[in-house]
Amino acid sequence: MERTLLLNQGYEPISVISWRKAICLFTLGKVEVVETYTRDIRSVQLVFKMPAVVRLLYHIKRVKKEVRFCRQNVLARDRWRCQYCGAKKPTSELTYDHVIPKSQGGKTCWENIVTACVQCNASKANRTPAQAGMRLRRPPVRPAWVPIFTLQISQSSMPEAWRDYCYWTAELV
Repeated sequence: MERTLLLNQGYEPISVISWRKAICLFTLGKVEVVETYTRDIRSVQLVFKMPAVVRLLYHIKRVKKEVRFCRQNVLARDRWRCQYCGAKKPTSELTYDHVIPKSQGGKTCWENIVTACVQCNASKANRTPAQAGMRLRRPPVRPAWVPIFTLQISQSSMPEAWRDYCYWTAELV
């Protein structure tokens, strides 16, 4: 099944939708077709080229959501670096650590969790950084960033018609 890239009014990619949804948006006057595939879509009275890229005609205001607390977002906030030794390691070698241990009343929240490598987490054990003689590189804070969109499309699987609209990066992730 062919997919259609949906652009905002300023030609930035915001989503991947089905070609059926793109046709519906087009017939409702909400998008313009920017690029098409060679395949035809036929109805009883009409013939359309299958849309490859469509652009919204009107600005849509996106609701800013809070960043969801999860392991991957903690790792992203800390840039995949141990907040004790500063080492950048693969995800498999990183854990998250309670700055104030749960046994001492620490909560599992943005302001009390940091990324730590397995070695530093084991050294700190069930103590605060001060009790363990360790120092945090950056204090843990609730992130203010929110991804506007997340498209997981590798350049190798991206349709040719989309390439002009995904020019700023080799891969959208």
